[in-house]
Order: sequence, then C-alpha cells, then structure tokens
Amino acid sequence: MTQPWTLHEDRALPADPVTRPIAREIYQQTRALPIVSMHGHVPVEWFAEDTQFPDPAELLVVPDHYLLRMIVSQGRYALHQLGVPAIDGSATTEADPRVVWRRFCEHWKAFRGTPTRFWMEHVLVEIFGVTQRPSAESADAIYDQIAAEIATPGFRPRALLDRFDIEVIGTTDPAWASLEHHARLTADGLGQRVLPTFRPDPLLQLDNLTFTHDVLATGAAAGVEVRDYATYLDALRAQRLRFKAAGARATDHGCHTADTTPLPEDDAARLFDAALAGRPVSDAQAAAFAAHMLFQMAQMSTEDGLVMQIHPGVVRGHSTQMTRRYGPDKGYDIPFAVEFTHALRPMLDAFGHHPNFRTIVFTLDEDVYSRELAPLAGVYPAMRLGAPWWFIDSPEAMRRFRETATETAGFGNLSGFVDDTRAFCSIPARHDLARRIDAGYLARLVAEHRLDLDEAVDTAVDLAYRLPLEAYAAR
Repeated sequence: MTQPWTLHEDRALPADPVTRPIAREIYQQTRALPIVSMHGHVPVEWFAEDTQFPDPAELLVVPDHYLLRMIVSQGRYALHQLGVPAIDGSATTEADPRVVWRRFCEHWKAFRGTPTRFWMEHVLVEIFGVTQRPSAESADAIYDQIAAEIATPGFRPRALLDRFDIEVIGTTDPAWASLEHHARLTADGLGQRVLPTFRPDPLLQLDNLTFTHDVLATGAAAGVEVRDYATYLDALRAQRLRFKAAGARATDHGCHTADTTPLPEDDAARLFDAALAGRPVSDAQAAAFAAHMLFQMAQMSTEDGLVMQIHPGVVRGHSTQMTRRYGPDKGYDIPFAVEFTHALRPMLDAFGHHPNFRTIVFTLDEDVYSRELAPLAGVYPAMRLGAPWWFIDSPEAMRRFRETATETAGFGNLSGFVDDTRAFCSIPARHDLARRIDAGYLARLVAEHRLDLDEAVDTAVDLAYRLPLEAYAAR
C-alpha cells in the first residue's frame, strides 16, 4: 500500500547535523508569526466581492505564471490549452477546468527542484489536505477534493485572510483606479488590512501604446483635466493622495532600468506634449522621460510619504508573438543585467537623506547585491534593499542573498521578506520557505559563534515580521 503523501517537518532546513537543530529552534519562533504581504498582486476584487473561487484550475493554475511557463516549456501544451484566453482570437481556450488541472498534474515531475514545487506542495498538503502526489492518475481525485474545499464558506477570500493569518496585504492597482473596491473594504472594516498600491508605469512610458488614454483616465479619476505637462503632474499628485487616503503605503515601479536622471523641465514638457498628442517619440526620448519621471516620483514621495518600490531589469513580453496572442504576465518576462550605482545617484543625491523619503530597491540580477545595492542600502538612510524577488525567490538564491548582502547592508537595512504573487494560496507557502531559509542562515552564524542564539531568534523575527512592517509603515 502506498504511504500517504506528507511533507517533512525539516524541509528546506540545513542538512548537516550541527546547524539543523539550531535552525529548527529558530524557525519555531517565527513559523506562527502573522504575515505582512505588502507587495502583492492578488486582485482587490476578490476581497471586495468575497465570492467563491470558481474551480481549482482558476484558483491555482491559470493565474500563476510560474506554473504556466514551466508547463509551456515542456512543449506539449500552449497557454490557451491551460485555460489562458488568446486575446487575439487565434485559438479556442480550453474551457474545462478539469482538463486544465489534469495537464498541470501530468507535469508535476517538471517542477522538481524548483521553488514552485515547494510552494505548491505546501498549498496542496497544508491547505487542502491532499495525501497523494499530483500525477495523471491522481489528478481527478485531487481536483474533486480541492473543489469540495473551495465550495465551503471558510474558503472565501476574506476567510482566508484569517486562516492564513495575513495581518496586512497590499494589492497593486493601476494609477487610474477608481478605488471603489477599497472603499467597500473600508466600509466593511477591512480598510487597514487590504491596502492599495499606486502603480503608475504606463503613465511614465511615452512609448506605451495607450499612453494618452491612460493619462486622461488618471486625470479623470483624480478630478484633474490633463492638458499639458503641468496638469499631468497635478493629476499624478492628486491621485497619489487619493490612494493614500484609501490606505496606500507605497508606490510600485516596474521600470525598465533604474535610471533616475532628471531632464530640464522644458524638455520634459515638450516630450510629454508630443506623446499626449500622439506624435512619435524615439526610444531614447522615451527612456529619458521615464528616468525623469522616476525622479519626479521620488520627489512626490518626499511630499506624501509613500514608500517608493523600484524593481527594474525585466524584458516584459520577451516573445512578441506570445504577448500579442495572450497579453502580458503570462511567463514570458525575462531578466537582464541592470546598473544601479550611477542610475540611482541622481535620486539618492537629491533625496537619500530626506527625512520623508523611503525607497525599497529590488533586483533580479544577483551580481549587484554585494557590488552595488548592499553598499547603497548600507549608507543611505532612505534606501532599503528588497528581498529576493520573482525568479530569485528561491531557496538557493535566498541563501546567496543573505551571504552577499548582509555583510555590507546588515539586517536592519533590508525590507524583510516581501512576497510578490498573484497566487493567493501560495502566500503562506512563500513566507514559510523564507522563514526556513533565514533560520538556516542564522543557525550557521550561531554555530560559528558569530551570533548568540537569542540574537539569531530576534533577527529571524525582524526579517519575518518587524522589518516589513517598519519598511512600509504609514506616514
């Protein structure tokens, strides 16, 4: 008889017998801490409407680009065969969620050794009580078990906030958002628990195909008629204040590079006017304007106190064909090398010691941790170094981060763990993995007599809970 599928209590803790008991002791002090999830992408509508999730595939597979990209990479199924609509109408979307789920389970082997495997097995075993590994043979039984669970009132989004012990969660909202869903949450007493985050990227990119529409929509939401560069800035300031009044603590900037070089105001106004009128701008002009506006966003953060999250270094929609066919955020975003020392200098020169400016800088390029980002975070009071993000939100990369960043930045200049996901059910899994990896790293410092155990435990609590609360504290 096959033994039930279970997860080892010491998973992801150090394998060696000296540090594992220490790591286990440290982890026990953090495993039950509340979750602070300030950089997320779970749709605010889920919490506002609090409706039942439709099916296991729509909950766990279709919104998760980690899962989608790995399955697609195996060459058997395209995205529309995994429940993702082809927005160009070129293919028929698989409408049967059970079929989508089977296709995921058929590919379980492909996830071995990946963080996605850790997250998904945590979700399946710890949240849904699944006792058999996903496979072609077990797919239907697992589907039925999950479907039965999500049909219960205890699996509505608001109930899961309590079940997952999420103290606060940030949603990511477009700059033109009406914030009506957040208003509803505030009316229902959840306004300090589910917070909006201001994401203005499309408004800062003159080569955005919908630039004029997005700018005017933001102005309409803010109650500002955008006619020129000056009123454009007025609309951004007004909308940021609307977000802050709705509970926002941060802005979010998925910029291409980290350049923050400001332009002369007349040049910026000329470029903006051209783009608003639909006249073409060059790639170089668009890049210069984006850098200028990142500087302007920092200036606005000194005024309203919103934390500025910067995470550059991704070629969005690397496959032009697939992006046109399925839209953005479907697994075709690929990292590239980014320079930070010179790029951030204008911003940090101007605001790095400003008492009301705070920025958290993330990277997908591990090379810059010890060379650039840790030294910058280790001297500028306004800057914190963000946790390993996206492709490097993984056990080995988190260990490398601790080893390369801590010696220069220390622990106090870090953001603490920050997850970055649309996959709601994976949030506790991601935090659990980070707490286990941190326990292992700190255990080694204790074993090497570089920290006392009580210091290691205190630091682990900082990383898991106190530092994220502090980094995103309202002002």
